[in-house]
Amino acid sequence: MAHLTENQRYTIYRMLEQGYKQSVIARTIGKDKSVISRELKRNSDARNGTYKADLAQRKAIKRQREKPKKRAFTFEIQQETEKLLRKDYSPEQVVGTLKKEGKASVSVERIYQHIWADKKSKGDLHTHLRNKGRKYRKRGSAKDQRGIIKNRVSIDQRPPIVAKKERFGDFEIDLVIGKNHKEALVTLNDRVSGVVKIRKIPSKKAEIVAEAACEMLYDWQPFLYTITADNGKEFAAHELIAKNLEIDFYFAHPYHSWERGANENLNGLVRQYFTKGSDFTNITDEEVQNVENILNNRPRKRLEYQSPNQRMNQLLFNEKVAFVD
Repeated sequence: MAHLTENQRYTIYRMLEQGYKQSVIARTIGKDKSVISRELKRNSDARNGTYKADLAQRKAIKRQREKPKKRAFTFEIQQETEKLLRKDYSPEQVVGTLKKEGKASVSVERIYQHIWADKKSKGDLHTHLRNKGRKYRKRGSAKDQRGIIKNRVSIDQRPPIVAKKERFGDFEIDLVIGKNHKEALVTLNDRVSGVVKIRKIPSKKAEIVAEAACEMLYDWQPFLYTITADNGKEFAAHELIAKNLEIDFYFAHPYHSWERGANENLNGLVRQYFTKGSDFTNITDEEVQNVENILNNRPRKRLEYQSPNQRMNQLLFNEKVAFVD
């Protein structure tokens, strides 16, 4: 049965003042007379027994707030949630995965609350988050000192189909830089499937970056269409990549990171494992490959909680999916 409203309590108060019986009051507000009786017993002034609408409303609200709430985040749900968090799933991925598997879950916000409470208790759940609770550095209008790359082709000339994300083979490329800019990771991602490639390189020289990119994508050459990069000098050998892979190479506008949003997101995921300021010297190829495997097999919200590998296989080998030339 629904709770009494403030207007109904005011009606009770006025009719009591006018001497109406409880049964009449009950019919007037559409309630059983037992509701009126209980209302008067619970919410009248304890000192003199009089009933006033404003006092009754305050007492009812206070009682509702103090009423024990059902624990939605049960021990079983907590165990399932923490199991996925420790596999480096984001709270959104946890909720999406549990729902997809037909299991009970709580809201994304409730999971974050659990993570921060765990952190306050010296737990480690927050260390499995992509940014570990850190805030992004705010980017100002810093002067672009990267220089001009020769023969660069602007993203303005890129075929519109790339933005539509309708085919496998349109890639984005970037670098994740190690401590003191000594070593780096080349990161490549397909815009549609989200599948990633990561490789460690000894420096960010353009020729080394180009060689690594060609080797990383060589096996997929029949499926390739375009690559999009930012304006870093490390991509000055773009023509070499385009020639060897027979692919079109484009450059985003300076400081337009959203034009390569998927790769920006990928680099954030990589930083979860190889944190900013860390020394890449001792990182092994096996460790890099392990991170690549984790990211390619982790469910993504934008893929309806399929993994990038699952979506790539669907695109490449499912006859129901048509490629667009």
